[in-house]
Amino acid sequence: MNVPKEIEAEIDERITHYPVSKRSAALPVLHSLQEHFGYVTEEAVEWVAAKLDLEPINILELVTFYPGFRQSAPGKYHIRVCRTLSCAMEGSYELMEKLCQEAKIDRSEVSHHHPIAVSEDGKFSIEFAECLASCGTGPVCLVNDDFHEAVEPAKADKLLKQYD
Repeated sequence: MNVPKEIEAEIDERITHYPVSKRSAALPVLHSLQEHFGYVTEEAVEWVAAKLDLEPINILELVTFYPGFRQSAPGKYHIRVCRTLSCAMEGSYELMEKLCQEAKIDRSEVSHHHPIAVSEDGKFSIEFAECLASCGTGPVCLVNDDFHEAVEPAKADKLLKQYD
């Protein structure tokens, strides 16, 4: 795996924050790699395990348990739609359908282990998220790190046009 020197230096510095056990640095290290590469590959799992003197399964457990880690490449703009009760009652499932329709995303292959669907052109990807912490303003979604509240399904096209 080709980790840029500046990213590896950042990771090495993060590891120093965990003097009792390097294992405790696993989540911050994974976040650094995902932030840089966009997702966590099998090769990244092995790299992190070697870096922290762990077995790859110890890192894979984290990557597969926490939904914030992606194991496949997202689109340029990654959309997370809240699906918890208050957002669902306000139309988050309809919002998901409309966003997929507008972005030409096929979610038929989505599963628990592969929750992300990507548009054919790679511009957009989408997944459901658990609570995005704005229960009074649903439905809500994130586009990359941009938070959007009270997104009406009928205005999904306007939301996507902000990212053209």
